[in-house]
Amino acid sequence: MVRTSTMVLNGNLTVQMNQTILQNRKQRKNGHVNGEKRTNFPAAKGVSCRQYSPESFEQAPMYVAVLTYLGFGIVTLFGYFRDFLRAVGLEKCHLAQEREEQKEFVPMYQDFENFYTRNLYMRVRDNWNRPICSLPGPAFDLMERVSDDYNWTFRLTGKTIENVINMGSYNYLGFAENNEDFLKTVADKTLQYGVGVCSSRQEVGNLSSHEELERLVADFLGVESAMTFGMGFATNSMNIPALVSKGCLILSDELNHTSLILGARLSGATIRVFKHNNMHSLEKMLRDAVCSGQPRTHRPWRKILIMVEGIYSMEGSVARLPEIVALKKKYKAYLYLDEAHSIGAVGPTGRGVTELFRLNPADVDVMMGTFTKSFGAAGGYIAGNKELVNYLRSHSHSAVYATAMCPPVVEQIIRAMKCIMGVDGNTVGIQRIRQLAENTRYFRSRLKEMGFIIYGNDSSPVVPILLYMPGKVVAFSRAMLARKIGVVVVGFPATPITEARARFCLSAAHTRAMLDKVLHHLNEVGDDLCLKFSRRKISPRPVLFNETDFELDS
Repeated sequence: MVRTSTMVLNGNLTVQMNQTILQNRKQRKNGHVNGEKRTNFPAAKGVSCRQYSPESFEQAPMYVAVLTYLGFGIVTLFGYFRDFLRAVGLEKCHLAQEREEQKEFVPMYQDFENFYTRNLYMRVRDNWNRPICSLPGPAFDLMERVSDDYNWTFRLTGKTIENVINMGSYNYLGFAENNEDFLKTVADKTLQYGVGVCSSRQEVGNLSSHEELERLVADFLGVESAMTFGMGFATNSMNIPALVSKGCLILSDELNHTSLILGARLSGATIRVFKHNNMHSLEKMLRDAVCSGQPRTHRPWRKILIMVEGIYSMEGSVARLPEIVALKKKYKAYLYLDEAHSIGAVGPTGRGVTELFRLNPADVDVMMGTFTKSFGAAGGYIAGNKELVNYLRSHSHSAVYATAMCPPVVEQIIRAMKCIMGVDGNTVGIQRIRQLAENTRYFRSRLKEMGFIIYGNDSSPVVPILLYMPGKVVAFSRAMLARKIGVVVVGFPATPITEARARFCLSAAHTRAMLDKVLHHLNEVGDDLCLKFSRRKISPRPVLFNETDFELDS
């Protein structure tokens, strides 16, 4: 990567962006757009601003933050107090202590982590790792369990909670199904090849199905070439070290997934984190990197790699891809786009955020995605130009050493992708994409009408509902399960301490009746637990919404 000099600005792009900036500044004078803080992406070349869906990160009332901190404080103080009483022999209940058989082992946690796990997490552990015993479609069956030792262990009662509406799985297009007609080719492939390859592709594990899938992925994404891997997490963590190394710079969004973070750390490259979706922060780091070079030596960076996600799985926000691409071109950097949650889920034909913003896929240097969400299977892919893919085939640990993807999974991805593309002769795929978009708009709009604070982009099927207080998080999850609705709740340390939430994932398989039932119970639980905090105030996190006030090269 060499330092760049001033480049000639594209006149049309500059005019479009200046007009957008003036419009945004007029809106910011009032601080609201239709009663809610919104962000519109500036126009990229050939893209109208009307194509961008707004995002909102609404502020909760001040008392909510105060009560949240107070709740954590009270639980923590009582935990320390009870530990003290146990130490002096006054507390007879020892369920919150570490097991006797564990004390001889090397501690797995630091002191406070150990305390947090025993006194806070163990109290609410029943809300996670719930075992299911059916297909994880729009509804599933749960195995009932109870605990006799403070949630350290669970035992099954033998009973089943049937027909629980599934609002937590990433089954965006409903391909996690057991339709006999749809799965016939998968069954045939299992009979022909078995369920495992037992070898890497560079030895004797390369099947014609693998090559067919890679050609299909490249055609679907509109790029020159693609390669697939058996695990989505390893697609990031094992390929990033093959792309960058010592002497390179990675600019990573602060909300990137753990697989991206792990891959960046394993690479040995220098890592700098920019504010989530904040183009000011990203450009400042790019400018400093180009002007100052590497620390101490000030030599130019060998490569500068920007890493972002298409849809952020905890926030529901969409990457500001047109601006990121413009910055990438201006500073001669490379762009790594993780579309684990966006491929198949957004865009008129399900081709992800590049299609959503009508961008040329060639503008993204490394396109990564997984088959675990929209395609109802497993594994991931890396796509781009032929030179990139051929390099990874011989340098990626995941490509050289990992066992090849099993044939039934390959066939499931092929049949799902062909269905989306319509090459199988029907319109089921495009109908599912439209149904997902319709479900997303309907669900988000109803939640806003009810008064819940939700995060993210209006096009995102990931819908976080903010719960804030630790006690309400637990009560919400248990109350929803009692109404036969399965939800995923997330709190500290997986989220900021004041932003605990429930994350809903919409699916094309959800019927309107299912969504109405969920919304009905959400309305009741929201009233019972006082979870409707929305006042349509300005976000306390303005770094997410600063409109771009600089000019970008085309």
